[in-house]
Amino acid sequence: MLILTSNTVEGKVIGRYHGIVTGDALIGANIYKDLFSGVRDVVGGRTSAYERELARARELALSSMREAAEKLGADAIIGVRIDYHNLGGTMGNTILVSATGTAVSLEE
Repeated sequence: MLILTSNTVEGKVIGRYHGIVTGDALIGANIYKDLFSGVRDVVGGRTSAYERELARARELALSSMREAAEKLGADAIIGVRIDYHNLGGTMGNTILVSATGTAVSLEE
C-alpha cells in the first residue's frame, strides 16, 4: 500500500475516496529512561532510547492507519500527516503519535 504525504499519486488517477483513516500509538517513558535522557541532555548528545521509542510508535500508528484503509478496500493513503502530542499532566510523560490521511483507490 502506498502511503504518501502528497495529495496526488504521480501517474495515477484516484478512482475513489474512501474517507479519513487514522492510527494512534501511545508511548510512556519510565523513570530510568527519563534519568538517562536528562544526563544525556546535560552533557550533550542524542537520547537514542527516546528516538527508538518514537520510531516504534510512529510505525505502530502508520500500521494501524494502513489496516483501517485496507478494511475500506483502499490501495493508497494520501495527504498523510504525523503528529506528536505530549499528554503530560496526569498521564506523566506520555506521548501520543497520531497518523492521519485519506484512504483512496487508484485506477490502473
